[in-house]
Amino acid sequence: MTSETKISKGFQTVVPSEIRKKFDVGPGDVLEWKPTKNGAEVRFRKKVSFEDILGMIDGPETDAVELKKKVQRGEKH
Repeated sequence: MTSETKISKGFQTVVPSEIRKKFDVGPGDVLEWKPTKNGAEVRFRKKVSFEDILGMIDGPETDAVELKKKVQRGEKH
């Protein structure tokens, strides 16, 4: 599947609906852009809710730095 969009004067673009649906992308989610040799790689990072964070804590781990890193990586356990 190939989709294309244009970049507006304000440097904005729209994520095509078939891509949004396939990857369950919505308001508040983040696009991560990584330069590559041949252009750029784009990944979606879901907005994390408080409930998601609570679900990641499955034991006595209380290291806030490690918990934050898990959240940023999108790890559930």
